[in-house]
Amino acid sequence: MRFMLLQAYGGVELEGCAPMTEWTPEDVKAHIEFQHTLNAALLERGELVDAQGLAGPDQAKVVISDGVGAPRIIDGPYPESKELLAGYRLVDVDSLERALEIAALSSASPGPGGVPIQQQIEVRQVMGAPDPEV
Repeated sequence: MRFMLLQAYGGVELEGCAPMTEWTPEDVKAHIEFQHTLNAALLERGELVDAQGLAGPDQAKVVISDGVGAPRIIDGPYPESKELLAGYRLVDVDSLERALEIAALSSASPGPGGVPIQQQIEVRQVMGAPDPEV
C-alpha cells in the first residue's frame, strides 16, 4: 500500500514556533539531518519511494488550461500560504498503521532548540488507476 505523507507550510502545533526562515543555522541543520536520517532508515527498510521538500510559495505557479488556448499562469504567493505544500514522503508499507507511525516520526522532527515541532502530517493513500475494462 502506498501512502503520501504531506507536510504543509505552517500547521505546526508547537506554540511559539517561528518559521524555519527565522531558525538558527544549527537548528535548520539539525532538522534537515533528522529528515535525512529518517529517509535513510525508511529506504533501508524498503519503505521509502520518494521524499522531497518543495520551493516556497513565492515561487509557486498555478496553471489553468482549456486545452485549446494558451494556458493562464498565475504567480504566488497566495493569501493562505499556510495551506500550501512544503514537502512530501511517498512510502510503500504493509498497512495504514505503519504509514501513521512514519507520519508520527516525521511530526516529531526537531525545531528551535531541538524541541519536536509537532508538524501536522496529512496521510493519504495513493489510489491505483481505475480498471479500464469497467
